[in-house]
Amino acid sequence: MNSKSLTGTPEAFGTTKKISKVFIHSTVHGGGVATWRLSKKGSTSEAGVSLVWLWLMEDVAVWEGEGIEGGGGVAPCFLAMVSDVLHKIVSTISNQWTWWWDAGNKKDEIARAVLTISILLLSIFYYRWTILKSRNRITAPLPPGPRGLPIVGYLPFLGTNLHQQFAELAHQYGPIYKLWLGEKLCVVLNSPTLAKEVTRDKDTVFSNRDPPIAALAGTYGGVDIVWAPYSSYWRTMRKVFVREMLSNTSLEDTYNLRRDEVKKTIRDLHSKIGTAVEVSEITFLTELNVVMSMLWGSTVDSQRVDSIGIEFQAVILKMVELLAKPNMSDFFPILARFDVQGVEREMKRLLQWVERILDPILEARMEISRGEGDQEDGLKRKGKKDFIQILLELKKREDVSVPITLQQIKAMLLDIVVGGTDTTATTVEWVMAELIHKPQIMKMVQEELSGIVVLKETFRLHPPLPLLVPKRPNQSSIVGRYTIPKDTRVFLNVWAMHRDPEAWDDPSEFNPERFLSDASKWDYNGNNFQFLPFGSGRRICAGIPLAEKMVMYVLASLLHSFDWKVPEGEELDLSEKFGVVMKKSKPLIAIPTQRLSSLKLYE
Repeated sequence: MNSKSLTGTPEAFGTTKKISKVFIHSTVHGGGVATWRLSKKGSTSEAGVSLVWLWLMEDVAVWEGEGIEGGGGVAPCFLAMVSDVLHKIVSTISNQWTWWWDAGNKKDEIARAVLTISILLLSIFYYRWTILKSRNRITAPLPPGPRGLPIVGYLPFLGTNLHQQFAELAHQYGPIYKLWLGEKLCVVLNSPTLAKEVTRDKDTVFSNRDPPIAALAGTYGGVDIVWAPYSSYWRTMRKVFVREMLSNTSLEDTYNLRRDEVKKTIRDLHSKIGTAVEVSEITFLTELNVVMSMLWGSTVDSQRVDSIGIEFQAVILKMVELLAKPNMSDFFPILARFDVQGVEREMKRLLQWVERILDPILEARMEISRGEGDQEDGLKRKGKKDFIQILLELKKREDVSVPITLQQIKAMLLDIVVGGTDTTATTVEWVMAELIHKPQIMKMVQEELSGIVVLKETFRLHPPLPLLVPKRPNQSSIVGRYTIPKDTRVFLNVWAMHRDPEAWDDPSEFNPERFLSDASKWDYNGNNFQFLPFGSGRRICAGIPLAEKMVMYVLASLLHSFDWKVPEGEELDLSEKFGVVMKKSKPLIAIPTQRLSSLKLYE
């Protein structure tokens, strides 16, 4: 059968009344290469269908001079199969459309031919575009990871200290790996390079948090600063918080307040010299008094704050514990409505307790703003409004781009109270434990060593949030040559990064002097990805300035005023207890002894 060259003009298949039909015969030669031959016979409509067939087959064949020959890079069996299937499809379309060619006036034959071929060509162009698009899209695989069980995934194999277990899994699967927790896909990152990709290079993709149900229940659906999605509302609330409460001016204005509260703590401790005290409890009450005074001035008298302080600490500790508690409703969303473990109910109950503290204060502020309340002298500090006043005034304004509700204000206040008390008290406890464990370093700190390097070393060895706050990408993204699908829960294991032997000498040793060489290199701003105690990028902790000042001032006062030791016959326990905030397994119990000769210094 004669061949027809394909190098001719389009008129070879044109609209002339007499034209040969082009048949394509697929064969497989002895060498295993599929080829196609063209033969002539037929009419105009058949020529159009055959032209479509040629363009379709161009995706799976190599055209060479006379005729069409299959390329050796394509599997012969696959080409033969594609040829047969597609030839049948085109033939079926041609047969089903014979009514179109036989009907109507013969003068419309050309128009019908053009319309028919156009429709077929558009279909084929769409097909070719889809194929080419899929070829150009490079899909990276999911990260490797441990195999779990059907349905429950890796849940049965999780231990109590996730940060340590995640670090051990990294030794087996590499710095990035996945694991299924029920129906939830999780990815763990354990290296500074990967942390940089997520928090800086692709920060907009990973700026959302992945709140557990406990967090949503405790923040009115996630309308606070910590858990709210990255949005104009979140940017507005964070900006207000930083500008009004954490600016240099605001922190300077509250210096006397912090000093007075710490002095009060020192006086109380002096009355307990020689008696064992719980360090975290003392620190927590000090921080709570400072934060509450910054939020709503001195309208709540100190006696009432002290009376609720211990109970407030218990409530906050329970809320933080619920945030880290494994919850079946998080791993199996279909069970969320049943709240089988009661986590959501318990969190809402604790939130109601907090509301009993906040609601009267907010109501009093609103009465004052309406001119109905008694404006006490504690409402303003040297003409400065407290933070609650600022938020309530923002709520009343109608020109703001993002309206603020009373629930959002309470969620934000709870963020500040929890973040400003529990995490800072835990940090102070860890510093004191390490210094009591190494009294020679405590002596150096009391005499000459800068307290800031001690604090940085504590943040390195015991980061407050060992896995930071889980991230959730708003779209699929490639990190470290692997795909992280949309809505995956992403953990950054900063605990493992801070103990990486490739980045730190003797990483398990408490050695503050490692930070003396280049202090500017190891700041808290998330620029050095080997040291991320507060995270990095858009969602870095907003309360760093206040936390640093409070922790440093409390530590300096405790170490300057007293010597410390553990009770006789007891050993110091430095083991960790995993949680959203990483605490000591056992609270630090220590005995203060007077260090200064003059009693006036304790007044």
